[in-house]
Amino acid sequence: MAVSECLVRLLRTRDADFEAAFHALEQRRQRDAEEVGRAVSEIVDDVRRRGDDALLDATERFDGYRLAPAEIVVSSQQMAAGAARLGPEDRDALGSAAERIRAFHSLKLPQSWQQEREGEVLGQLVRPLASVGLYVPAFKAPLASTVLMLGIPAAVAGVPEVVMASPGREPHPAVLEAARLAGVTRMLRVGGAQAVAALAFGTESVSRVDKIMGPGNAYVQAAKRQVFGQVAIDAEAGPSEVLIVADENAAPAFVAADLMAQAEHDPAASVVLVTPSEALAQATLEELAKQISGQPREEIARQALAGSSALIVTRSLEEAMELANRYAAEHLELMLAEPQRWLERVEHAGAVFLGAYSPVPLGDYVAGPSHVLPTGGTARFFSVVGVEDFLKRSSVIGFSPSAVRRLGPTAVRLAELEGLHAHARAVSLRLERDD
Repeated sequence: MAVSECLVRLLRTRDADFEAAFHALEQRRQRDAEEVGRAVSEIVDDVRRRGDDALLDATERFDGYRLAPAEIVVSSQQMAAGAARLGPEDRDALGSAAERIRAFHSLKLPQSWQQEREGEVLGQLVRPLASVGLYVPAFKAPLASTVLMLGIPAAVAGVPEVVMASPGREPHPAVLEAARLAGVTRMLRVGGAQAVAALAFGTESVSRVDKIMGPGNAYVQAAKRQVFGQVAIDAEAGPSEVLIVADENAAPAFVAADLMAQAEHDPAASVVLVTPSEALAQATLEELAKQISGQPREEIARQALAGSSALIVTRSLEEAMELANRYAAEHLELMLAEPQRWLERVEHAGAVFLGAYSPVPLGDYVAGPSHVLPTGGTARFFSVVGVEDFLKRSSVIGFSPSAVRRLGPTAVRLAELEGLHAHARAVSLRLERDD
């Protein structure tokens, strides 16, 4: 037991120090925020001022390779040639996933609408964004699936210009094939805060975009926050995380495997089991010790388990669900005998996985909904990436003279209440006309 216990903390809600320990899990995204923010601010400002030169200098400094200005953009010929190197089975798998993702996001497309009633025309125009930047991490793994999960909703929404930034001098063939399938129009060989700044402000080689989306490390997320306002951004999509609510009937091997699946992502990943079963928690500890040994990414997983991770024994399933809502996980697994019953109690989660046979990796690759989800507790107010994130809405308002006579006096009264007399006059002039 000593070997397994050192992998991850075992907490119990009945213990006096539990609240402090759980609060630390809730604050998992706050670590080193000020220091990271200062470093990112310098990078962003440098790229804004010096353009390509700063982008190339930062890429050499942080990512370890030097590009010529002409190499920043991957040409369409290079993208096609690189994608052609991918084996047929891998190409088929990406194609199958792309079809499912496209089908899901095509199910319910927001549409423009108008309503005419009593001399009023009210409605909305729904239009795609003109250009978006997709950030796709690359150094820890070739995240071809993330290209699909970001690019396909953009394509379904009708975005005409989709620019993808991904670090690495030689993009992986799977990433290039995914970019082709997703309809990426331009790909950049740069990453990090410097890529975010280039997409936000533009450089000699990089056209500025209207919105930046995609996961990344703390520096990428800090850069997105700092350029917000210059461009739109999506949710916080930082280090991966999962919280599993499980009852006594859950299989410890399944629970441990699903915790490991997220722990292997990143040393900063956060994985949590919440269960009223002490026996399940203990058995999961033992399973983790078995499953982690000899894994290709064992050291990464060990760091994640020793960091912002825990196995928690609660007094009841009701208490477990309360903790799940406080944690607001990127991925929430309900490994319960009746997951649909408990789904009604879910308030905050990026994605919810129902039952023992719905592990997160199925959602990562083939389910259909995007796997780009809010992390770090931001599922309390952010949502999963969808077609809606690539669209903008404009109100449509039209009034006939009769509608102005009916509603104008109220508008005049409210304008005068606020002391905005020119507002009131703009309406009262219409009321004075006898059309």
